[in-house]
Order: sequence, then structure tokens, then C-alpha cells
Amino acid sequence: MPDSMSGATILITGGTGSFGSTMVRRLLAQDVAEVRILSRDETKQDDLRRSLGDQRARFYLGDVRDYSTVIESALGSDFIFHAAALKQVPSCEFFPAQAVLTNVNGSANVITAGAAAGVRSVVCLSTDKAVYPINAMGMTKALMEKSAQAFVRNHPKSPTVVSIVRYGNVLYSRGSVIPLFAEQIKAGLPLTITDPNMTRFLMSLSQSVDLVEHAFLHASPGDLFVRKVPASTVHDLAIAVGNLLGARPELRTIGTRHGEKLYETLLSREEVARADDEGDYFRVPLDTRSLDYGLYFDKGTERLPELLDYTSHNTERLNVAQVETLLRSLPEFSHAARTHVTKS
Repeated sequence: MPDSMSGATILITGGTGSFGSTMVRRLLAQDVAEVRILSRDETKQDDLRRSLGDQRARFYLGDVRDYSTVIESALGSDFIFHAAALKQVPSCEFFPAQAVLTNVNGSANVITAGAAAGVRSVVCLSTDKAVYPINAMGMTKALMEKSAQAFVRNHPKSPTVVSIVRYGNVLYSRGSVIPLFAEQIKAGLPLTITDPNMTRFLMSLSQSVDLVEHAFLHASPGDLFVRKVPASTVHDLAIAVGNLLGARPELRTIGTRHGEKLYETLLSREEVARADDEGDYFRVPLDTRSLDYGLYFDKGTERLPELLDYTSHNTERLNVAQVETLLRSLPEFSHAARTHVTKS
């Protein structure tokens, strides 16, 4: 288990995305040797390269679906953050085979390449939608988790620590609802909400990076980590965004989209039963039971306690004022709010 990342070389797949680029900047603010960014969008790579202006940032153009690209970028790395994924629920519903190729096959490539390259740790980013999944994105992310855990079970002596982090809605990430609300307000349009009673976890980009760093520094092989975060209804989130942007927009309910749930789950009750409470985090160790099912015909297993799932319905619920306070703490939202006021 590493005690720091000083002097390390880190590969970030999907490194030009919202999470990946935030992670890149966080790492370059530390004493690391090199940060490698693997992604398939050369325009985003060029934009990020120009904005960083740091010789320690090295860019690899390619796709995690291609093992040769992944192994090339992994050789000589100490750590891998695996953030590359198809994340949009509706697009994965229409093109599930593409989601499998990236989220399942691509993730297997990253894990296998990381071990082959002898990296110290691979952290795979998952989502609350992987728990009791009802959409293709969640299903493929659940299989990504299973692939990571299966590697650990099948290679117990591997020096590469493979672990998983699950996170909920990351505030102001690309494709999330807050930038949409802000654009609708700027255009004088109604805010479109799916269901006013729908709840979502609220995690900042900074907190999501903290979660990954926690996994790098504390994970044992096969561990799953979740950060404890509050939630709010979509209605209260929309009102809070409007208040902070000085608007009282009309709210238009459009109904749930393809593959959406009323609330999200970060831990199933089965996982809650095995979880260790680590303050700001839950740690769920790998289930290492044998595949010899004959044992359970003779001996059975303990009955699970009557526990609840950890969901956006039963976590701490923020009201409008509390959501406003949270949004004010986000550098991304503060910048958008200043821009809106200036243009107004």
C-alpha cells in the first residue's frame, strides 16, 4: 500500500473528461514525476495541453478498447486512474453494444494491462447506477466492477492492487444537470426537470478526486469505496440554481428519461452488511468465498441482518438553502454565476 504519490508516474484514462482533467490538475499540483492522459479526443487533448502548460503532462491518443494503446501508456506507470467510460444513460440505452465495448471490454484491457505493466495500483471509477442497475450504462458499469473483482480473485498473488470507487452525481461535471439549468436560465427558458421528487447524491468534483486518492492510499485488493454524501430533490436543486443566478424560472416537468430511477443507490443492503465505516467513507472488502457451492448445502451461511440500502432517499437530505451553500462552494459554479451576472 503506497503512503504517498510523490515522484510517481500516473496514467489517467479518460483524462480529458470532467473528472479526469480535475484529477490531472490535482496531481500536477503535487510532487509527481509525470501524468499521462489517455483519451480519444485530440481537440480536448490540445485544449488541456495548452491550459496546463506543464511538461510533466504527457498525452496518449487512443481508446481503451484497443489493448495495444493501453499497454503502451501503462508501461512505466506507477498508478492508473481508470475514468474512461460511456457515461450518458440515454445514449447507452440506444447503443448498449458500444457501452459494453468501452465500459466492460475496455475496463478489462486497463486492468490486464496495468497488471502486465507492473503498476502498483489500479482504481476503477464506477457509479451508483451499477447498484440494482436498470439501464445499460449501469449494467456495464456493474460488469466493470465484476471484472475488477474477478481479476483479484483469479490473481491473488498479483502485486497490482485493483480497487473500485463508486460515486453519485458529480456536480457541474460535463453532461450533468446544473450546466443545463444554467444555460436554460441564460436563454430565458423553463427549467426542464424529470420528476420533482427524484433525488440524487450531490458530490463535488473535488470530493470525487478525494475518493480516488483515498483508494490509492488505503485499498486492499478488491476493495470497493464509497464516499458519504448528501442528496437533494431535483426540484430543490433547480430552485437553488435559479436563486443563485438571480432568476425565478418556470419549472417544466418532462417525465423520466430512458433508464432513469426515482433515486440512486450507492450501496446495496448486502454490501452495507459487510461494509466498514471509515468516517467519510464506506469500505466494502472483497467477498472471497470459494466457488465450492457444496459447502452451503451442508453448512449454509449466516442470515443477513435487516439493513437498508444506502440511497439518495435515505442519506442526509439538503433543503434549498443548503443546496445553495453547497453550490457556492463549487469553483465551477461560482465562475458560471459571475459570468451570468456580468452578461446580465
